[in-house]
Amino acid sequence: MKLLIACELPESAQQSLRQLAPEVLYQPDWTAARDGRLLDNVSILIVGSARVSVETIRQARALQLIVHAGCGPGDIAIEEASAQGIFVAHCPDKHAAAVAELTFGLMLALDRRIVDHAIALREGRWSRGALADARGLAGRTLGVLGYGTIGRLLARRARAFDMRVLAWVPLRAGEPPAEPDVTFCNWPRELARQSDCVAVLAVEPPGQILVDQEFLASLPIGAYLIHVGYPGAADEAALARAVEQRRLRLALDVFSSEPTGDSGRFRNRLCDLPGVIATPHIGPLTEQARAATAAEVVRIVQAYVVSGEVLNALNLAERSPAKWQLVLRVRDQVGVMASILEAVRADGINAQEIISRVFTGAKAASCTIALDERPSTEAVEAIRQIPDVLHLELRAVV
Repeated sequence: MKLLIACELPESAQQSLRQLAPEVLYQPDWTAARDGRLLDNVSILIVGSARVSVETIRQARALQLIVHAGCGPGDIAIEEASAQGIFVAHCPDKHAAAVAELTFGLMLALDRRIVDHAIALREGRWSRGALADARGLAGRTLGVLGYGTIGRLLARRARAFDMRVLAWVPLRAGEPPAEPDVTFCNWPRELARQSDCVAVLAVEPPGQILVDQEFLASLPIGAYLIHVGYPGAADEAALARAVEQRRLRLALDVFSSEPTGDSGRFRNRLCDLPGVIATPHIGPLTEQARAATAAEVVRIVQAYVVSGEVLNALNLAERSPAKWQLVLRVRDQVGVMASILEAVRADGINAQEIISRVFTGAKAASCTIALDERPSTEAVEAIRQIPDVLHLELRAVV
């Protein structure tokens, strides 16, 4: 098994991975366009921000597993990976503490005008009176737009500052979790109307505009807004108008259009507006987050190499679309499964999923075979007549 590490990982994580695979390549600056040949015979690919395109996946004939050393699919062509039978896994929530810390730091910076004061002193100006309009966070209301692991950590920090916490989650996320001292709103604008400060966090699936003109008009004049969610979750033109017309205090760590690498030229109108604090998507970039992510990468690879289990898989169906199941008890003998599947094949039916567990002593096994159609009476009877089939039950999937 050959493994390619195509992102920065600590030496300790590299050493752990070398114990799991006989051949490990470390190319942290790998790109498919320049180094595609390195994928020859690679079974496991670990990437950070590198693009894994449709063409790359099609050409990597030996590839079995792609691990994104981050949250979500990154820049991986996940639909093509699914079509080629390649697992895609990720490292969810390992950056949560880092993003929550940055969010709260930006909130404090907005309130106390920390950046403006620092710039003034750097320019030789003592502007203590002109910028002394901090309101203080104690007793204020924080609205968390998108409430998950990061939201919980942020709410914990806000409560330590004696802030009231509101939250909103999309309806598709199900019932909001029961959280102490967190009030859930039914609609984003309901949250906006009651919040002195709003933190825009990631909401699944990405692509939804959460902060638009109507949302911003619902905020109190002079409110604070910190955007650390998905790029594109906020209407940037509407944000600019709110800064100019409604005295919105704004901090952003993400933008609708960002450079693909870690360095390069970048311009955005919001960065030029007075009082706006902008950072270059640094939310996940702490030593603690990097260490946690690296440990999760090792855990994912270890589980796959040792047991074939794919942890944090992004492209496995939650349940098979099969409509019928064969539930069997069989003797643990050579050829019994082949005989069963041959009877299914002869009936023109596709076996979509097979789960088999062996009992203590390895004399018998329990097996469930998911089928896309109901097998004929003749096929079921043919399976029952196989000598090593101890029991068979046909079930409709509800």
